[in-house]
Amino acid sequence: MAAVPVRPPSARRALLAGSVGNFVEWYEFGVYGSFATVLAARFFTPDGGDRAQALIAAYAAFAVAFFFRPLGALLFGRLADRAGRRPALVLAVSLMAGATALIGALPAYSAIGALAPWLLTVLRCVQGLSAGGEFGGAVSLLTETAPPGRRGRHGAWQSFTVALGLLSGAGLAAGLATLLSESALYAWGWRVPFLLAVPLGAVALWLRLRLPESTPPPPATPPPHQRPDAPAPAGVPGSSRVRGGAGIGWAVVVGVGRIMGWSAAGYTFLVVLPSYLQATLGTTFQQALAATFVANLGFAAAILPAGALSDRVGRRAVMLTGSVLVVLSALPLLHLLRDPAVSVPAKAALLAAAGAMIGLLAGPGPALLAEMFPTRVRSTGLGLAYALSNAVFSGCAGLIVTALVRHTGNPDIPAYYAAGACALAVPALLTLRPDDHLRPLR
Repeated sequence: MAAVPVRPPSARRALLAGSVGNFVEWYEFGVYGSFATVLAARFFTPDGGDRAQALIAAYAAFAVAFFFRPLGALLFGRLADRAGRRPALVLAVSLMAGATALIGALPAYSAIGALAPWLLTVLRCVQGLSAGGEFGGAVSLLTETAPPGRRGRHGAWQSFTVALGLLSGAGLAAGLATLLSESALYAWGWRVPFLLAVPLGAVALWLRLRLPESTPPPPATPPPHQRPDAPAPAGVPGSSRVRGGAGIGWAVVVGVGRIMGWSAAGYTFLVVLPSYLQATLGTTFQQALAATFVANLGFAAAILPAGALSDRVGRRAVMLTGSVLVVLSALPLLHLLRDPAVSVPAKAALLAAAGAMIGLLAGPGPALLAEMFPTRVRSTGLGLAYALSNAVFSGCAGLIVTALVRHTGNPDIPAYYAAGACALAVPALLTLRPDDHLRPLR
């Protein structure tokens, strides 16, 4: 009996269902980054333990989860490419919400001893699996259902909901730090944001279960002059899209190179910043969270305009601009943040500008990756490229920056890390065709 064709979801419904899961996924990452010092004290510090070493251990658990992302990208990506986007997205958000809520209910080191950090790490690994599967399915859904000429804008919603998730996590952490005493925050207040994953996950699950799509939509046949294998116009370098098994593998490698600056600089300035400001600059917990909130506001404000701009001028131009700006400004920015003569409003503006530079990378990034892979392997390919980049350059950011600052005493390490990754991304971005944003998905 022939399968009954299923009507693809409308662009609006796909946008909502694809974005809400990203919000839940990244809300948790924002909460973990904001409460890293609290989690270090509750789970990684026996009585009389070294707090700096505990913070490194907390970031190690954060980093280990990222190395489960490529596995999640492969498992969930194959499910999405074979069975459809919806089953993979439903499973991903269910796992993330469940693991996040369990972290909120997890006994601390004082209650169960050395088992506490191990259980926390296991739950982080489950989150890594689900986060690895989330990106590929969500971006595939968003870009495949986008109206003509709006792939960049629709793909940018993935990054925008990431920003909203990070903002919500940091904002809730800042609010709790303001309302609660330090003892109450360390005793039970930190659990509240993790437990909120239950209602948030339920909403995301409900929206995704309402998606009618069950199989990847077949690509439309473009006119001959717009086909992916059509000859490049005069003066334009060869296509940055690739074909075949070996070509798909190479596309993953190239994709990692193109977004490594986004991964490294994004996590350095948007997630690692609170603990860095506390441990290195001596700011209070509330001040560090406020600074992170401002940086994420700048990030969120730039994402959708950057995605829309990339639909007009190309992914390459926008992402190269963001990468070069990070290279040139990362070190001066940290110096100004440490300067006591710089006013608080000026520092807030600097933090917002730093976030906006990352937004120039995050806005076009999802569409850029989607345009590199054909429909039959899109979820797997772009998810794997994103997961590998995040595993190496994002998940290790807190561990590398904290350890190097501690051992060298150099407070400029975060700037070197972010600027170095963006500098290395520039050659990979230069291999993009200027007209890739105009060509149809394969």
